[in-house]
Amino acid sequence: MKITSVDIIKVLDGKPSVARTPWNPICVRINTDEGISGFGEAGLCYGNTNHAAFGCCVDFAELIIGMDPMRIEAVWDKLHRTTFWGMGGGGVIFSAMSAIDIALWDIKGKALGVPVYQLLGGKTNSKLRAYASQIQFDWGKECHNLAKPEEYAEAARKAMAEGYTCVKVDPVGFNTKGEWMKWSNYGLLEYDQMKVAVDRVAAIREAGGPGLDIIIELHSLTDRNTAIQLGRELEKFRCFYYEEPTQPLNPALFKQICDNVKIPMATGERSYSRWGYRQFFEDNSLGIIQPDICNCGGISEGKKICDMAHVYDVGVQIHICGGPISTAAALQVEAVIPNFVIHEHHEAAVLPENINLCKWDYQPVNGFFQVPDRPGIGQELTDETIKRSEVVTVTENRWA
Repeated sequence: MKITSVDIIKVLDGKPSVARTPWNPICVRINTDEGISGFGEAGLCYGNTNHAAFGCCVDFAELIIGMDPMRIEAVWDKLHRTTFWGMGGGGVIFSAMSAIDIALWDIKGKALGVPVYQLLGGKTNSKLRAYASQIQFDWGKECHNLAKPEEYAEAARKAMAEGYTCVKVDPVGFNTKGEWMKWSNYGLLEYDQMKVAVDRVAAIREAGGPGLDIIIELHSLTDRNTAIQLGRELEKFRCFYYEEPTQPLNPALFKQICDNVKIPMATGERSYSRWGYRQFFEDNSLGIIQPDICNCGGISEGKKICDMAHVYDVGVQIHICGGPISTAAALQVEAVIPNFVIHEHHEAAVLPENINLCKWDYQPVNGFFQVPDRPGIGQELTDETIKRSEVVTVTENRWA
């Protein structure tokens, strides 16, 4: 089997209005001479990197035309070692590598007639606990910015009514007017700002009772000082874990926060490849890792990162904030790994604009996912979505 062409697809209509963030999943479809195609996704559908991810997928697609798609490790190694920038890494580079890698696993599963999880070792987990993620945007088919503690409590109740026993919230992202990142979370938090964050979490705890697990998401909006300051105030609410309390490029700071806050630390969506996780494992600063299969290096690399975490007694919650292909790829890995903790089900994943991009709608039932048994990753963009998208098709290897 040979790779004959690669379609790079920028989805132009998948725009959930989450804090007015642009939402354009970047996907690839790798086509072969045996008529089997595989889909993958680059994990940069939000933020301000769409053009970069799209362009990098085009660049890397030019390198794999003519290669055997079943030799997944050889393709990954080529993209990592021969592109010069691959060994330096970064979000754009590894997102393109991830999209290609996921699509190759999809092809392999389809060619062999089995879901990817069978190729990774088979199921360890028959069902996957999920949590309602980012309830500061509310929860349900419509989303909007929440400001008042009672609104946060009501969002938690909505999630619990659907069977979730865990929610995630960013208590500092929105100011009291519901404006995103319009106040500083650096230096030290003043009393009034601290009270707003604590009151929001307190309202969720009261609404959810003692049985609701609460994940604190900080999006790296805090620094070491404010993360310690806030974390100590939140310890009394029995928080499940403490996500991205500062940006991950200085792992030593995570260790300092870990030593001063009695909540397990988590990070990973902006750490790339097993090399990006090494120091976190070595200094034992994390209780949970959150690799994104669509930007950490794909299914191949994601599985290796999870296996490394297992050596250090670190649990895994795969980061999922993308289109339905992102969800499908994560489910395949989560089914296999013994150190799986919980699945992130983002508020955007329940919005029709996102669901309708793909052929199948995977949603948890009573707070738990079943893993798809369709061959490959079990997800594809619809023909209608592709027709409405910006597509570049690569058919030649300029570097052969």
